[in-house]
Amino acid sequence: MGQGARPAFGVAKPLKGGAADKAQGAPVPGGVPMPGDQFPPIPGGDMGNSQTMRDDAMTRLADRANAVHDTANDQGGFEASIHKIKEQVLPRLLERVDPEAAATLTKDELSEEFRPIIVEVLAELKITFNRREQFALEKVLIDELLGFGPLEELLNDPDISDIMVNGPNQTYIEKKGRLQLASTKFRDEQHLFQIAQRIVNQVGRRVDQTTPLADARLKDGSRVNVIVPPLSLRGTAISIRKFSEKPITIDMLKEFGSMSEKMATTLKIAGACRMNVVISGGTGSGKTTMLNALSKMIDPGERVLTIEDAAELRLQQPHWLPLETRPPNLEGQGAITIGDLVKNALRMRPDRIILGEIRGAECFDLLAAMNTGHDGSMCTLHANSPRECLGRMENMILMGDIKIPKEAISRQIAESVDLIVQVKRLRDGSRRTTNITEVIGMEGEVIVTQELFKFEYLDETDDGKILGEFRSSGLRPYTLEKARQFGFDQAYLEACL
Repeated sequence: MGQGARPAFGVAKPLKGGAADKAQGAPVPGGVPMPGDQFPPIPGGDMGNSQTMRDDAMTRLADRANAVHDTANDQGGFEASIHKIKEQVLPRLLERVDPEAAATLTKDELSEEFRPIIVEVLAELKITFNRREQFALEKVLIDELLGFGPLEELLNDPDISDIMVNGPNQTYIEKKGRLQLASTKFRDEQHLFQIAQRIVNQVGRRVDQTTPLADARLKDGSRVNVIVPPLSLRGTAISIRKFSEKPITIDMLKEFGSMSEKMATTLKIAGACRMNVVISGGTGSGKTTMLNALSKMIDPGERVLTIEDAAELRLQQPHWLPLETRPPNLEGQGAITIGDLVKNALRMRPDRIILGEIRGAECFDLLAAMNTGHDGSMCTLHANSPRECLGRMENMILMGDIKIPKEAISRQIAESVDLIVQVKRLRDGSRRTTNITEVIGMEGEVIVTQELFKFEYLDETDDGKILGEFRSSGLRPYTLEKARQFGFDQAYLEACL
């Protein structure tokens, strides 16, 4: 080595050539790679097809970048005319009706009472209606007085799973996993705010300038979130998550394509064998639906307590006691948190404790319940993967004032949780169970997991439907001993292998 020369730490090998060079055996000129050769084409098609796919992708990007979205929300002619007449009829109707007496009647009884009064008011206003128009006007007026106004029609539609009101002039709905603009409109911001207050007042909550956020529920169990100005800049915003009237089972989820036969068997055994299950997923991915379906496998003789901020779980058990948190009063006193209810639930002789959703330090109380003889406890939380789910549980406990080393928290999680079920809403609107993962224990400071099942993305059809396959890892389940105690070990082993 000459003086001043740089020491050689190794000989750099030239990058390989592209697919064409490999096929022809052509050497790379001068040992220097041609531009782009270090990134060979994606396998699974010829060069022409790859170019077509690239052009198609670029066209779609350009279309999206240049798209102009019309957010107008005009009602149809018939509906618009009915709502216009309603604004004229309603004040005159209220002059002739005793509100206290009307509140004691059912919708059908009120409709019978209103019919002659509506005819009388229409005659005064010199408006001629046929029977169909009069029936539609009656329904709108009844909804306005006793129901939730323009929302009633959306709430009664079984195909709608979500209703999102963004101020008085814009309402979106979700049908079959896809969002679309609805024709629903409110008279003005005051009209919308009154309906929001009517919803939250039914469950003893309130929403106003001092408490501009509220969680509530409807009589059918649908979850409602309300946020009002000044926090919401477009006016009062109402988000309603509806749930199916018919109880959904694991077999139904399997028929919908959410999981495979073996995954369904594994989850049934997990529910029956009192495994501690955490259901993880994003917003609207089907966590609550999965929890309700799993609850069907709980022994009817067990006492089950559910704890939620706004009660939306509807378990399919005879011995089920739902508990709900309480917000603070106007003076900021009297709040009852999920953590308070978990501590109290331990004194109520539960066999299982189920948390609708954990968001903070109450996670530690749930783990304590799982570790103190309440096997089969379940909860849901927001996370993108089973590994992130464990990390979030650690972080939520650390967010509290509990002075415990991180290693002790990780060990507590590893010893408490048996299964993590990951659910996901894919971009075509379908909901899939993407992972079933076991929590095995600790290795050093790391929680060790073992994946039993995974959903593998394969392709997409021309109409945008995602195709995939549910694959078993073929591993012997670590929780087999729990299944053996209930006599399900052979079925569990065959489902996982």
